[in-house]
Amino acid sequence: MHKINQVKTVGIIPARYASTRFVGKALADINGKTMIRRVYEQAQQSHSLSAIFVATDDQRIVDEVESFGGNVIMTSPKHPSGTDRCFEALEKIGKDKYEVVVNIQGDEPFIHPEQINKVISSFKNEEVQISTLAHLITDSRDLNNPSLVKIVKKANGEALYFSRSPIPYIRESDNKNWTHAYPFLKHIGIYAYRPHVLEEIVKLPPSSLEKAECLEQLRWLENGYSIMVEVTDKESFPVDTPEDLKRFMN
Repeated sequence: MHKINQVKTVGIIPARYASTRFVGKALADINGKTMIRRVYEQAQQSHSLSAIFVATDDQRIVDEVESFGGNVIMTSPKHPSGTDRCFEALEKIGKDKYEVVVNIQGDEPFIHPEQINKVISSFKNEEVQISTLAHLITDSRDLNNPSLVKIVKKANGEALYFSRSPIPYIRESDNKNWTHAYPFLKHIGIYAYRPHVLEEIVKLPPSSLEKAECLEQLRWLENGYSIMVEVTDKESFPVDTPEDLKRFMN
């Protein structure tokens, strides 16, 4: 793994066993390797990470990560989100050891190293608090899929809002043609944070917008935190369900 000197960065991969829609998916076999191993090995190819850790709540995942020589930290099974799990892991690693923490989703076995590099690149700007990724939407079916979160940005590249609805609304165009009328952005769920910002946001109570859309990043926006949005040309292929896995295996 190559390291950059500008920003010392740790990648944390939260992976719980009892996933609601796919129990044990971190250990699901994908062409001879477990999902968690594939995520870890993809992250290892990023030249921007100084270290990588899996943060889990299950001994079976600990055993698997140790079997391929990865770094792993046992965390509480009570965390409501991967963000909270990342912070507990960071506390155990040492909050002062790194300048940036990257939350790499444990169900992204095909994450591209360039996506990790891209989200970390935001932190060359010392004012950036949180960073995430987006990808241009070209298919109207994606635009109208509430499972795919959409983003609108400010002129300076920061997130203005995240929604499960298509945003913005194109008033004078048929919905089927919206992707030709505006550059809609799909959110890719990788986040990077300054350690002190991560510590602050996990202490915030759930917000009204978060509850409405079931999107924790709205809690951060409602409380005045800024989220830089980097646009990647690399697509994202998360595995949320057993059906997703079957599709990727075919």
